Amino acid sequence: MSHPRRSPDDHYVTDTSELQLEIELILCKHLPTNPESPPPLQRNQHLQFLVKNLVQGFPSRYISQDASQPWLLFWTLQGFSVLGVALDPDNKQKAIDTIMTWQHPDGGFGGGPGQQAHLLPTYAAVCALAIVGRPGPRGGWDQIDREKMYEFFMSLKQPDGSFLVSHDAEVDVRGIYCLLVVAHLLDILTPDLLDGTPAFVASCQTYEGGFSCVSQPYFSAEADESTILLDAIRPPLGEAHGGYTFCALASWIMLQPYLKLRGRSEPQPFVNYSKLMRWLVLLQGNEIELGGFRGRTNKLVDGCYSWWVGGCFALLASQGIGGGYGRDVERAAEAQDEGEWDDVDESVWSKSWLQGYILCAGQHPSGGLRDKPPKPADSYHTLYCLVGLSAAQHNVYLSPARRAHVAAQWRSPSGYANEELRKTSFLEVLSWAEEEGGSHVLGGSANRVNATHPIFTLTMTHTEAFMSHFYRQAISRSK
Repeated sequence: MSHPRRSPDDHYVTDTSELQLEIELILCKHLPTNPESPPPLQRNQHLQFLVKNLVQGFPSRYISQDASQPWLLFWTLQGFSVLGVALDPDNKQKAIDTIMTWQHPDGGFGGGPGQQAHLLPTYAAVCALAIVGRPGPRGGWDQIDREKMYEFFMSLKQPDGSFLVSHDAEVDVRGIYCLLVVAHLLDILTPDLLDGTPAFVASCQTYEGGFSCVSQPYFSAEADESTILLDAIRPPLGEAHGGYTFCALASWIMLQPYLKLRGRSEPQPFVNYSKLMRWLVLLQGNEIELGGFRGRTNKLVDGCYSWWVGGCFALLASQGIGGGYGRDVERAAEAQDEGEWDDVDESVWSKSWLQGYILCAGQHPSGGLRDKPPKPADSYHTLYCLVGLSAAQHNVYLSPARRAHVAAQWRSPSGYANEELRKTSFLEVLSWAEEEGGSHVLGGSANRVNATHPIFTLTMTHTEAFMSHFYRQAISRSK
C-alpha cells in the first residue's frame, strides 16, 4: 500500500516542518488497509478507562488539576453518556454529593471544596448534575442556588458586555460560553445579563475568520466624566483558535433569541460566516493526517478538535451556512453502515475522514482516547474524541417540526418576568433534533455512539430533562 503524499513545506525546513513530518510518519503507521473498514470502537476498553478513573481515582500526575475537579468528573460522566452507559444509583448519589461540595456560598461553583467560584467549573458542575442529578432532596437539582448564581454572574459583568471568569480574573470567551449555557439550563436569562454580550462575542472574530479569546475595548471620556464604549474600535487579541471559536459560535447561537427580540432599533453586531466557514474547513487535515482537525493554522492535528472544530459545522448549518443538515423528512432506512454515504453532503468537510482519524489514531490500545499517537489517553481527550465522533456520525439540526411540537406544549407559569425571552430561548435550545435515519457510522453500527446536543455537549435526553425541570415544563419526547 502506497503512503499518501506528505504535506508541502516549501523546501524550507523549520522546527515546525520537522515536527509535522515526524507526526505524519507516525500517523502513516495507523492508516487502515481498507479505509471503509477502520478499527472497531474499543467500547469496553474505554468504559474500563472511565470506570477506573471514577472508582479508583486519577493518577498522581493529575495533582496539577486540583482546581479542575468538576471538569474531571464531567468528562468522565459525559463519556459514559456518549457511550450509552448510566451509573448505578449509589455512584450517582456519590457524584451528586461530591458536586455539591463545590458550590460556593456566594454563588457558582469552584474547582474544588472551598475554592473560589469560577465560570468554567460552574459549567462543568452544572452539566455533571444534569447527567446524574434529579429533583428533590439530595438530588442536586433543587440544591443549586439559582438566585446567588445569577448574582455571581452579574458581579462578573464588564462595561463592554464581556464577563470575568472569576473575581479579579481575566475575560475569556470560554467563560462567556460557560455562563450562557448555565443561564439557559437554569432559567436565569435576563436582558440585563445579556446586554452588550453579542457585540463583545462578535468583536472576537479575527481576520482569519475564527475567534480569539478576547477583544480590546476602548472608551471615550465625556464632559460629564462618563465614558462611552467605542464599538468601531474593538480589535481581537490573539490568533483564531478552535476552542475559542466553538465557544464564541455557540454563544452567538444562544444569543440569537435575545437579538431577535431586541429588534432593529439598535445597531446589530455581525459575524462573518463565510470567513469562519473557510477557516474551519481549512483546519481539517489531509489524507496523510487521516482527516483529523487542528486547532490553529499551521499546527498539528489533535483529537480534541474533533469536537471544538468538527462541532462547529452543525452550529453554522443552523444559520443556513453549509450543507448536509436540516431535514424534517421521514427516512425509511435505519442508521446506515459503512459504504452507504451516497446521500451525505460532504462538500464542506469529511465526516468519514474524521471518524477514521478517531478510530485509527485517537484510540489508545489500553483504553481511553488521546490527542494522537504516541501520546497517552486522558479524560479530556476521551470525551472530546467521543463527542467529535458523535458529531461526525449524526445529523443533528434545528428542526421546525420539533420546535412546533415543543411550542404547542409550552405553558407560561404566572409570576415570571422576561417571559418571551424565556420561551424563545427554551424553544430554540430544544428544537435541535437528530435526523431520523440520518446517522452514518463508519465501520458499522457497533461503532455508533449517542447523539450530542451541538451547543451544550450533553446528550439530547439530559438537556431536555434538566431544562424542563427548571422551566417547569412537561415536554413529550415524540417529534
